[in-house]
Amino acid sequence: MTNEFQEKVKMFMNENKMNNPIENRVLDLFDEIGEVAKEVNKMSAYGTKKPEFREEIIMELGDAFYSLITVANYYEVDLLKSLDMAIEKYEKRIEKGGHAGSEND
Repeated sequence: MTNEFQEKVKMFMNENKMNNPIENRVLDLFDEIGEVAKEVNKMSAYGTKKPEFREEIIMELGDAFYSLITVANYYEVDLLKSLDMAIEKYEKRIEKGGHAGSEND
């Protein structure tokens, strides 16, 4: 793990003795993703209008990002490498079928 984001979270967790089990980290991630979805729903008046930006989305995305990093750090997964792999996968799908959907695997 060499990227700055993951190191920052690792240091924060170590300094604050936050050695949560993986199950808690994954539950936190899903909880935070739910908060992002809730905020998007609020921005679109629950799908009744075009979403309008609200400042609250910034914190919710930060919480979700932090939680994702804690899961990756637990397994010592380099998220930048993981992202590169995902983009490569999507590029291959687009080349094969015109879009990034999984039916192009």
